[in-house]
Amino acid sequence: MNDRKDREGKGKRAPRKYLLLRLWTYLSRYRLLLFAGAAFMLLSNILSLLGPKLSGKAIDAIGIKKGGVDFERVLYYVSLMAVFYLLSAVFSYILSLLTIQLTRNVIYQMRKDVFESLLGLPVSFFDKYQTGDIISVVSYDVDTVNQSLAGDFLQILQSVITVVFSLVMMLTIAPAMVLIFAVTIPASVLMTRFVTSRSRPLYRVRSKKLGELNGFVEEMLGGQKTTRAYGREREVIDAFDGKNGTAVDANTKAEYYGTLSGPSVNFMNNISLALISIFGSLLYLYGKIGLGDVSSFVQYSRKFSGPINETANIIGELQSAFAAAERVFRLIDELPEAPDAQKAAVLTEVYGDVLFEKVNFSYEPGQPILSDFDLRAHSGWQIAIVGPTGAGKTTVINLLMRFYDAQSGAIFLDGQNIYGIRRESLRGAFSMVLQDTWLFQGTVFENLVYGNESIPMEKVVEAAKAAEIHSYIMSLPKGYDTVLSDNGVHISKGQKQLLTIARAMLSDAHMLIMDEATSNVDTRTEMQIQTAMRKLMENKTCFVIAHRLSTIRNADMILVVKGGRIIERGTHEQLLERKGFYYELYEAQFEHKS
Repeated sequence: MNDRKDREGKGKRAPRKYLLLRLWTYLSRYRLLLFAGAAFMLLSNILSLLGPKLSGKAIDAIGIKKGGVDFERVLYYVSLMAVFYLLSAVFSYILSLLTIQLTRNVIYQMRKDVFESLLGLPVSFFDKYQTGDIISVVSYDVDTVNQSLAGDFLQILQSVITVVFSLVMMLTIAPAMVLIFAVTIPASVLMTRFVTSRSRPLYRVRSKKLGELNGFVEEMLGGQKTTRAYGREREVIDAFDGKNGTAVDANTKAEYYGTLSGPSVNFMNNISLALISIFGSLLYLYGKIGLGDVSSFVQYSRKFSGPINETANIIGELQSAFAAAERVFRLIDELPEAPDAQKAAVLTEVYGDVLFEKVNFSYEPGQPILSDFDLRAHSGWQIAIVGPTGAGKTTVINLLMRFYDAQSGAIFLDGQNIYGIRRESLRGAFSMVLQDTWLFQGTVFENLVYGNESIPMEKVVEAAKAAEIHSYIMSLPKGYDTVLSDNGVHISKGQKQLLTIARAMLSDAHMLIMDEATSNVDTRTEMQIQTAMRKLMENKTCFVIAHRLSTIRNADMILVVKGGRIIERGTHEQLLERKGFYYELYEAQFEHKS
């Protein structure tokens, strides 16, 4: 943990160095590919850089006098150039293949690290951030980093070799003319630094705005039916136009500054070429250098300044990559759930006796949700929790499953404080059926046995029949082998809910949580399921959060929660006799029968 804080601190003090070091950790995992790429790049570059020298010698062999051409020497140097350039092209092609493989490995590992980090984050993280924004990091930002990471790294290395080799060759030809670069290179560097200082914050804003746009799109597509039902298409389009315009503007500003460096540096390179041509001509006229040397120097000057121009463009791309890398590493570095206590116990035999003692909890400081909350659920009981919206019903489940931890008080399971139990062991003691059902792309059978893949087919059919979903499954084209699309979008909400109920029935868990689990099924089916589940969940503790009070009449204990406290408790008949808040809720639901 301290190491992580140190790294985050370093990232804040020197973000560019920090990001480069983090990116290097991914490249360094594939040293063999990297070194092989560097070797082929070196060979390709050196062979290519020998061309101008040979070209100059060929020009000198031609001579300036009529009939003074040494065809044998010209052919020799031209042949060498052809062989060197051909080998350079072959090595460059091999380098491209290695770069593609390196990029593939890096992007795979980075996306794997991001996803593994997501799975270890607490539920509170997903309550705070839009799903679309998170998806944007996993897809767009990781791609942005890797589009430039491996390729740009080797490109910069290639540029360094080209610049150094060209400089050495120019010094051997005409040292005096190299002084021209003492003016043009610093000017290019200053221009690049100026542009970089202004473009990087803009690329960071661009990534943020694109994430917000993705989040909005994901949210609106998920609520498309509601949008159409309320006739809000025009308002949604207008809102999208606003966010889309903001994202496009942020992208335009970033790209505008990012593309300034290339033309600016190219302008200085053209100035240096003009100066070289002038001074080279003067030195040739005074007999200080030959015509072939002038030609070679001009070619090496282009080789020398070309990589500087390319590097300026690469730096623009790297600003975008750095901005994306910040978001990627920020997600990877998000603090996971607090680790279990060092001596945390593993549940071996669960009876389902639950006790809350003076539990206090708030999602935000100063806004208490539960206050001095006490609850006792005996093993095998069905505990129903009712109350108005925002009373803290779901919070009770969140604390019991340790999706959140209470600020004070204690929660016990079979006499053990749950904060002394391993989370995986604790959560494995429960099965859940939620109002927001979740199915994945796979067969009906695979969805039903999720987490219990060894269950035989006859048990699956038995559970499906008990959940009143077997007949529907058999009406599907391939029955239990029918593949459901993503989240089961082509089946109704009620059918999805029945499938998740059947899945819960197949669980080995000793306790069951049902949060509005039958809200999408009809009353007749709901009563049949209740009867079946009471039989199947015998001797298991059940927590049922319900708004339909008719579904909890047979509960062993009904807890009425209001303002974060239990204000009433008892059986259905007992609570009606007291004519308190529960009685008012019941009368409000069934007043039409009066």
